[in-house]
Amino acid sequence: MPNSPTVALIGSDSLLAREVRDIVSTSGADLSLRLVAAVDEESGALTRVGDEPSIVNGLNAESLLDARAVILAGNAESSRQTLELLGDPPDAAVIDLTYTAEERPDARLRAPMVESVLVEDPADVAVHVIAHPAAIALALFLRRLHANDPIRNSVIQIFAPASEHGALGVHELQQQTVSVLSFKSLPKAIFDTQLSFNLLARYGEEAPVSLEESEMRIERHLASLLALPGDGEGAPMPSLRLVQAPVFHGYSFSAWVEFMDAPDMEALESSLSIDSIEVRGGDFEPPTNVGQTGQGGIAVGAITPDRNNPDAAWLWFVADNVRLAAENAVAVARQLV
Repeated sequence: MPNSPTVALIGSDSLLAREVRDIVSTSGADLSLRLVAAVDEESGALTRVGDEPSIVNGLNAESLLDARAVILAGNAESSRQTLELLGDPPDAAVIDLTYTAEERPDARLRAPMVESVLVEDPADVAVHVIAHPAAIALALFLRRLHANDPIRNSVIQIFAPASEHGALGVHELQQQTVSVLSFKSLPKAIFDTQLSFNLLARYGEEAPVSLEESEMRIERHLASLLALPGDGEGAPMPSLRLVQAPVFHGYSFSAWVEFMDAPDMEALESSLSIDSIEVRGGDFEPPTNVGQTGQGGIAVGAITPDRNNPDAAWLWFVADNVRLAAENAVAVARQLV
């Protein structure tokens, strides 16, 4: 698409960048992606965006020249270098999938899938930080519920996949699984403890990013998304617990929700269903993180009344974390260009 607005994609071979490339090439997005290597990637390689051949550029001022927007989808060091090259204020709008620019005063938290009303013109925002995919999934779920059946309170357990740490997290889980079955020592660079065949409430002390840090980011982002104007505004913050699961891909959520009044289960199912939420009724198998791979939005199922509280229900939902984040990044890019 030579006449389409150019968007530079930093970290062209990361899990997030691959998903952005797939969405742009298959969804008819009127964008022209310029692939730029992250610090640990090889530049000059020939690859493809959809059916079109594309060269991976090196990370320098020339590769960012004339870009209408820049998507940060590589590692933190690449994001920092890109922000330095763009200057302050940046020469192009920044869409940050790495949270590197989260603390900047000119940054705004974005999740177009949740934003029924735009608070400000996207063109007036310098840095768009895409909300954590778990926070986006939770906001979609809670706001939709609250709009139809007001929530009193909720408790939600979040089961995180290894892919939240990118390809390195997926590789470490894979290598740990092979090592456990082969009775070999375990690689622990990402989790600093055994994740394979295990559930973790905390990583090892030497892990580069703690599970508590991720949990706090989800809480911060969710609080902001629940406060956005529009349908479901004012849904109460849930009590959250983040658990690291030994799965490669996709978030799973187990939610206990207490409503202001006793809910009707059939009405609850029908009211939840919108474009970004697939509802699996009682006649269908509950959704799984594996089955949700490559799908947008969230899938909800296993909706069951709480036998000990007539005003409460249990709900299960899943989301493809990489797809959800990439979808929202591309949506912001479309708004900008």
